[in-house]
Amino acid sequence: MRAKISYVITAAVLVFYFALVGSRGVMLIETGTPITVVFGVAVLVLPVIGLWFLWKNTQFVRRANQLAAELDAEGGLPVDELRRTPSGRVDRDSADEVFARRKAETEDAPDDWRSWFRLAVAYHDARDTPRARKAMQRAIALHDGKRVETA
Repeated sequence: MRAKISYVITAAVLVFYFALVGSRGVMLIETGTPITVVFGVAVLVLPVIGLWFLWKNTQFVRRANQLAAELDAEGGLPVDELRRTPSGRVDRDSADEVFARRKAETEDAPDDWRSWFRLAVAYHDARDTPRARKAMQRAIALHDGKRVETA
């Protein structure tokens, strides 16, 4: 729940910032000189890109949470079996062991979104965020019945 509140607050601050930047772009355009119009248009592009990025991330998080809820209802969420250091951080060797099992599970069932979801969690635990995101995107695509290209 804390993560959701943080996400909503961050998104709200970003939307406020985008509105502020957009208003500055409009002010520059309204000035009417050629250089300020060009700058104004350039400034307006930034909030548009930011809003698109925020929207895509929000969709991704929402879909990942839906998969987590579905997997939880099936009793298939990965159990936290990782050893931790005294400070609470995940033990790297433990994360590598779990990752090896999840990778083998995914190789055995490459078209199963559930195995890709669990692999994404293992990547995250191993602190490999880019691969965790790709694995989760693949899980979402497989769940939605979309054709997935193999790399």
